[in-house]
Amino acid sequence: MSQVFRVLLVCLAILASDAFAAEAPFETARFQKLLSSGQPVAIDFHASWCPTCRAQAPLLQALMKQPEFHDLTLLVADFDTETKLRKDLNVGAQSTVVVFRHGVEVARSTGDTSEAGLARLLRTALR
Repeated sequence: MSQVFRVLLVCLAILASDAFAAEAPFETARFQKLLSSGQPVAIDFHASWCPTCRAQAPLLQALMKQPEFHDLTLLVADFDTETKLRKDLNVGAQSTVVVFRHGVEVARSTGDTSEAGLARLLRTALR
């Protein structure tokens, strides 16, 4: 395989990783970029010590792998360290998922550990 072809494949992989649904750690710049572009995004306020968060995590991960959610980006915000974000979004509890569509909050849920409920919540970003 030629060096140019390898570089091209790497570039395409990088572009694809940003273009399709992802679960990624929260970064303010990325969140602002997603909001300003109108792309669907959800923020999961997760705490490692929270049993509800630990129950939600595998459900959210499984949902994000479904083709239905390929246009949605899920950002995972650390509940304990993202205090400014929590204040800005008025999030008072861990295990809260906030959903945005066209740059505007459209739904939120706290403590839901049902796959069906979380799927309904995430779908609000895609309608």
